[in-house]
Parts: sequence; structure tokens; C-alpha cells
Amino acid sequence: MSIAGFYLLIFVVGVWAGRRRSGDKTTCELLLAGRNVPFFVGALTMTATWVGGGYLNGTAEYVYDVSGPQKGLLWAQAPWCYALSLVIGGLFFAGPMRRLGYTTLLDPFNVRYGKAVAAGLFLPALAGEVFWSAAILVALGTTFSVVLGVPLPTSILISAAIAIAYTVVGGLRSVAYTDVLQLACILIGLGIAIPFALSSAGGLENVATRYARLMPSFPTGRALWTWCDMALLLILGGIPWQVYFQRVLASPDEKTAVRLSFVAGIGCALMAIPAVIIGAIGATAPASAWPVGPPENPSLILPYVLQYLTNPVVAIVGLSAVAAAVMSSVDSSILSAASMFTWSVYRPLLRPQAGDLELRRVVRAAILVVGAAATALALTVGSVYELWFLCADFVYAILFPQLVTVLFDRRSNRLGAIAGAAVSLMLRLGGGVAALGRPPFLPYPADFPFRTVAMLSGLVVILLVSRMTARIDSPRPLTGDAQSSPSPE
Repeated sequence: MSIAGFYLLIFVVGVWAGRRRSGDKTTCELLLAGRNVPFFVGALTMTATWVGGGYLNGTAEYVYDVSGPQKGLLWAQAPWCYALSLVIGGLFFAGPMRRLGYTTLLDPFNVRYGKAVAAGLFLPALAGEVFWSAAILVALGTTFSVVLGVPLPTSILISAAIAIAYTVVGGLRSVAYTDVLQLACILIGLGIAIPFALSSAGGLENVATRYARLMPSFPTGRALWTWCDMALLLILGGIPWQVYFQRVLASPDEKTAVRLSFVAGIGCALMAIPAVIIGAIGATAPASAWPVGPPENPSLILPYVLQYLTNPVVAIVGLSAVAAAVMSSVDSSILSAASMFTWSVYRPLLRPQAGDLELRRVVRAAILVVGAAATALALTVGSVYELWFLCADFVYAILFPQLVTVLFDRRSNRLGAIAGAAVSLMLRLGGGVAALGRPPFLPYPADFPFRTVAMLSGLVVILLVSRMTARIDSPRPLTGDAQSSPSPE
């Protein structure tokens, strides 16, 4: 009943927030909350978006699993890497994007390279958002199944349905205000659960001492190349996401957009601490603490700690925190993908004459379709952390060099962008996609940083091809949005 009440509260707040500006029925209101999201709400919604179920479960999973050389706390890179990603995004990318008044991440590509190229770059961006949503839905499903015994498909379907419903109603405004509530639930829920779990494991000092003895040493040799490759993937690959720029572009002004990125980076790092502690508790708890033995799959460690190292009431409170984390990210990712499709694909390519009412209907339909796709994928995936890395993988290799050049290289052109994307994609696919069962087809050495090589190769190709083809494909100046906002109907 308590979980049902929590879900009802989230839904009510989402609908209420969406109806607050019922008189402002425009596409800008639906996608960017009228570009007047307050600084406090913007910083919290950006923090909550990154701190999803995959963030909490995945961090706890890697901290807990000390069974090999590429395991443990030192390989739980995502928390500090994503925090740095937000800071770097604020330093270099948030200002120009907000100053030019764009609506989505794809707008600068539309302006400089044209509609077709922007639509092509929508595909890796869409894949990233769908994979991200699926990963965090799996995190919630596994937690529900362990703590409450609810079948995984049931928990995924219920959580996705609620997040989709209030996102359809209110767009970014609903998402932002529910994120504030969800972030508070994460802090309260895990803040209550951790002292109980620490007590079962012998206290904080005992956990820290035991874990220090178990933790593998810092990677050296070839393993260090892999560690650096993954770190760069998460730091730089965490920037070119619509889910990030949607909050940047919803800010009242450029200065606010930059500041909220910095604050969210700090919040993102701090919110990883509970997950790290839970992972360490799981790794050091005595065997007698587990009535059924430790989890066979490391990805289950967070729900196992909640279920077996706390009492039933506290376990439910902790579960509410995980549910809040999941919904704060799922709604954001679904809305982001729907926004890009409607504004940067449907509007310029399919229906340039579309009015505001039509675009709002397409946004809501796209939310339903993207949400359904993420939910379907969530029912078939394996490791939370593998899918989590995959989310940033193709975005890093393909979209990051594209974003850098479109914003900061005045000589980049359409042919350069196409060539760079093709090279990045080929080199990245050449390393295989283990999470999707795709073997490598290029002879990379063991621990070769092929992701970073793919990204840098794409960057170099964009620069070279753009300059070689400048006479036949003159670079276009980067101005504001190529099309004015549609008139209301």
C-alpha cells in the first residue's frame, strides 16, 4: 500500500505541475516549460535526471563486485565521471546553446548541415535515450522482485505507465516538479535505510576497513587504457544528450544555464555516496547476515541489502527511493526523445507547415511510442551496468565530435559531418557490442581504447573533409533556430 501511495503522489504532483500553466498551451511550454524554469528547480531536476535507478543500482553493483581486477570501487566510474560531464557541459556547451535560443540538441546541426543530416544524427541520440530508459526500468524491476516479490514485468509496466502518463499531460513542467519530489524521496529513503544496513554489517568503520582490504589495486598496464577509455566515454559522452540540454534550454537565461550545470554536477557526485556505501556493505557483510546467501548476480546487491540487512518497513522506504530515482530519469529520457523527433525531424522534414496544436499532439504521441519501446526493451535486457555504459557508448563515439565541431569549428560542413559520422560508426562497431551480442569484426588488441579512437578519428575526419570540400560545400554560419516557432492554432 505504501508503494501504491507513493506512485499516486508522484502522479498527482505531475498532473498538478502540468496544469499550473494551463493557459500557456504552446509547444515551447510543453518542451521547455516556457523557458522559465527557476534555478532551484532546474538544478534539482538535472541532478535527479542523472541520479536514476541505473545510477544507484549500477554504482552499488560495481562497488560490491570485487571478484576480479576490473571490479570494485575504482571501476565504478560513472558517478564522478557524470559529475565532471555536467561541469564541462556548463563550462563550454551550455552557454552557446542557450545563447542561440535552440529548442533541442539537434537544432545547431539543422542550421549548419541541413535537415537530413540532423535527422540522421537523431538515430544515435534516440538509441541512447531508449537504452537509458530501459536500463533504469530494469533496475527498478529487479528491486521490486527482490524486496516485494512482485514479478519483474509487472513492476516495469506499472512504473513506465505512470511516468508516461504524467509526462504526456504536462511535458517538461510535470517532469521538473516531480523530479524535485523524487530527489527528496531518494535522500530520505536511502538516508533511513543505510544506518540499519551499516548496523547489520558491523558499523561504518568496520565496513570501510574490510572493504579496503578487498578492493583491487589501481589498474596498470593495458587495463589502465581500458579504465581511461571508459572514463572519457562517460565524461565526454555524457554531454551530447537532449536530456541535459532540455534543462539548459529551459533556463531563463545563459547565466542560469551555466550555473545549474555546476550545481547539478556537485549534486550528482554527492548522490553517489549512498550507493557506494550500500555496495561496500554488501561486499563486507558477514555470511550470517544473508538468510538465503549473497546474490548470485551482482546487479541485485542494492535490493538484497534493503531486503536482508534492514527491517521490512525500512526496506519499503528504501524501495521507494529506488522507485523515485527510476521515474525521475525515465520521464526525462522519454520526453527528450519525443522532443527531438517532433522539433528536429517531424517539423522540418515531414510537416514544415505544421501548426502549434499539431506539434503538441505529435509530441504526446511520440512520448507514448518511445515509452513503449523502452518498456519493451527493459523486459529483455541483462546487466544494468552493461546497458548503462552502452547508453553513452555510441553517443560518445558519434555525437560528441559532431557537437564539438558544429559549435566551435566555423569551417565544418555537411560533407565533413557525414564522413566523420561514418568513420566513427564503423570503428565503434568494429569493437563489437557485447550487450547486444554483436562480436567485433576489427582486430583491435586486448584492452585497446577503441571507443576513444573512434571518437577522435571521427573528429579528425570532420575537420579534414570539411576543409578539403569547402569549395563544393560552403560552411553555413551557425545562427539561431532555422525556423521560427509555429503559430498557435
